[in-house]
Amino acid sequence: MSNIPSISIILYVTDLGEQAKPVFKHALVLAKQHGADIVMLHVVEPMSDVAMAFVSSYVSKEVSSKVQKTTMQEILANMKVRLEKFYSEECDGSDSFSPVKEFLVVGGKPSEEILRVAEEDKVDMIVMGKSTRKVRGIRVMGSTARRVGRMSNVPVLVVPNY
Repeated sequence: MSNIPSISIILYVTDLGEQAKPVFKHALVLAKQHGADIVMLHVVEPMSDVAMAFVSSYVSKEVSSKVQKTTMQEILANMKVRLEKFYSEECDGSDSFSPVKEFLVVGGKPSEEILRVAEEDKVDMIVMGKSTRKVRGIRVMGSTARRVGRMSNVPVLVVPNY
């Protein structure tokens, strides 16, 4: 069968919430089965327009923009450390297989950034969690997972993370 798709790069998307581990395990198993590399991605959403307007009402727009930029840089750096720590805790060295080749933390709208990174890094598959919240006691697919699944040019594995 020469039409079997090749998987050499997997984009693992995480919010680093309490349900990140089962989703990561799926990415690890797929990477091992296919001899693929993993790119780990966390997206930090910027301050909303409403929040920026609130801050700007107390300080000049110039100062609030500078504070937001500095704060975002600190958050991105801190989240990258957390992402690397999560990986080292999950892959405690008990296995010589180490598929993660890149740790990315970016700012922006999650679905847009996931799709952008997937395209730029030429990934073959995206692995992400289904949701991080419940509606009326039932876990529903989150808007990010829905958007990515709908707009992606590569297969998306949406793992129930509960």
